[in-house]
This record gives sequence, structure tokens and C-alpha cells, in this order.
Amino acid sequence: MLQVRRLDPRARVPERAHPGDAGLDLRALDGGTLEPGGRTLVPTGLAIALPAGHAGLVLPRSGLAARHGLTLVNTPGLIDEGFRGELQVLLLNTDREQAFTWQPGDRIAQLVLVAVATPSVVEAQAFDDDTERGTSGFGSSGT
Repeated sequence: MLQVRRLDPRARVPERAHPGDAGLDLRALDGGTLEPGGRTLVPTGLAIALPAGHAGLVLPRSGLAARHGLTLVNTPGLIDEGFRGELQVLLLNTDREQAFTWQPGDRIAQLVLVAVATPSVVEAQAFDDDTERGTSGFGSSGT
């Protein structure tokens, strides 16, 4: 269960556009305009309490990215289980010519909940197992 608290009566509780969708739509509390190349922090007027063992990922909306070049500066935005402050969305307008304008209540991002493993961290001098890939990094699987 995801608990949601309205910090402002104008805020809209996140919802899925279609049954089975992974993302819950996050909506802007206020309207605004973002100039080409600009970035801004958009409040949602909401706080959440994530279920134990989960994190929230704030992701761009694909339609806004495709049509307007709108994305998030810190994609994905990470919400830790213990955070109880207001959800805010850090928008970035990647379009070089067109400003992006939104109205209060417009869908600006989506929230996806994911289960998180939190194993103990142990420093090791060597690893217990060896893998075929080993230390091969960027481009190791070919072009």
C-alpha cells in the first residue's frame, strides 16, 4: 500500500492511466513556463510513505519527451523509503527553440515503485567467484 498525503488541497492523488500501468502519474500543483534549455523544480503538493523495502523512481513521461523534449534532470529521481517531504519534479526543457508551458494539474512525470535489496556492505580483498566477463567494461560485448 502506498500512503499519499495532500500537502495542498489542490494536489491530485497519483493514479494510473490504465489498469496494470507501472507508473502513477504525478501532476503539477501550479502552472508555469519553461524556456528552451531551462530547468525548474515543480511542486506536486504531495508527500508519500513508501511501503517497507521499496523506493520510488520519478521518471519522465514519454509523450512529453517525444513531443516537447521535456525530461527530468536527475532521471530517475530517487525517493528513499524514509523520505516524507513534498514530491517535487525537476523538469528540463531540451528543446532548443520552443518554451514548454503547463497548467495546474497537468501530468508532468510518473512515479514507479520498486523493491529494493539492502544487503550488508562488506569490504573484500578478492571476490568469492570469478565470471567470464571479469573486468571487461564498456563495449565488451561488441558493437
